[in-house]
Amino acid sequence: MAAERTLSVSVIALPDTGVATMFGVLDVLNSFALMGIGGTDAPPPFRATIVGAEAGPLMGVSGVPVPVAERVADIDHTDIVIVPSIVLGPGGWKRDRYPELVGWARRMHAQGALLCSACSGIFLLAETGLFDGRDVTVHYDYAPHLQSAHPKVRIHPERALMVTGDRDELITSGASTTWHDLVLYLTGRFAGASVAQEAARVFALQWHQDGLAPYMVFTGKSGHGDAVVADAQDWLTTHYSVATPVEQMVVRSGLAERTFKRRFTEATGVSPLAYAQRIRIEEAKRRLERTEESVEAVGWHVGYEDAAFFRRLFKRVTGLTPAAYRKRYRVPLITTPA
Repeated sequence: MAAERTLSVSVIALPDTGVATMFGVLDVLNSFALMGIGGTDAPPPFRATIVGAEAGPLMGVSGVPVPVAERVADIDHTDIVIVPSIVLGPGGWKRDRYPELVGWARRMHAQGALLCSACSGIFLLAETGLFDGRDVTVHYDYAPHLQSAHPKVRIHPERALMVTGDRDELITSGASTTWHDLVLYLTGRFAGASVAQEAARVFALQWHQDGLAPYMVFTGKSGHGDAVVADAQDWLTTHYSVATPVEQMVVRSGLAERTFKRRFTEATGVSPLAYAQRIRIEEAKRRLERTEESVEAVGWHVGYEDAAFFRRLFKRVTGLTPAAYRKRYRVPLITTPA
C-alpha cells in the first residue's frame, strides 16, 4: 500500500526535550524521498515539522538549539502529533507548565489527529486527559514518576509500543530507542509493510519484538518505613543464593511467618518469594553478560540447583532464555580493555 497523500507530522519541542529522539524521528520521517524508500511514483508519506509555543531557536535541555519552525497557535490542522523524549529533573514532572501545547494537542485530536509519544513524551500528552484509563508505555525508569503525575493512566514499561484509543489514535513507545518502533509502526500503518521493512533496512532500525523486560533492572522499593522489612531486604542483597531465603528472612524478623509475608508484601509491593527470585535473576543477568560460566553454573551460583527450573523462571521474568539473553546482551570483546 502506498501513501495516498503526504501526512503532516507535528513534532512538539519543549525546553525539556531530549534532542536525540527528536532529530532521529525527523531524519527518518523526512528522508523517504531522499533515500528512495517506497519508490518515486508515490508522494512521500510524511512531512515532519518541529512546532512549539513560539517559533525560532529553542535551547534544548542538552544544550543543543532546536529550530522551531511553527507556532502551534498558527496550526489549524495536523495529521499526527509526536512528543519526543522529555528529560525529567530531580523533582520529576511538574504539571500545568505548557497549557497552550496541551490544549492544542487536545484540539488536534478532536479533529482526528493521532497523538504519539516517544519515551517520556507521554508526560505532556497525558495532561490532555485522553490517556486516562488507557494502557501506555514509558521509559521504565520514569514509570513511577508517570504513575505519580497521572495515576489514572495504566502503565506497562515492559512494552516497547502500545496502541490504544477508540480509533487506535493514541500511541506510545517505551524507553529510549523504541522511537524506532514508533516510526516503523507509523510507516507500516500509512505506507505499508514493505515500505516499513525497507525503511528498517536503510536506517538499520529495529523492532523491539521481545519487549523491554530484558533491559529492566529490578530495584526493590525502599523508603517504606518498615524497619523489619528493610533489614530483610538488606540481608537478601548478599544472601540471595541461600537454599531457603524466605524462611531465613522470617526467622531473622522474629515475626510469625504469615505476619512477615503480609508486611513484606505491603511494604515492597512484591511477595518475599517473588522479591528473592528477582534479586537472583538480576545477578544471573550480570553473570551471563560478563562471565563465561555455563547457564547451569550461573543458575547454581544464584541459588538454583535445578537448571531446568532456572531456565523457565529466567524466561518468565525477562522474556528470553538465558542463552538468548547472553547472546543479545553480552558485552562485546571489542569493548574490553587489552
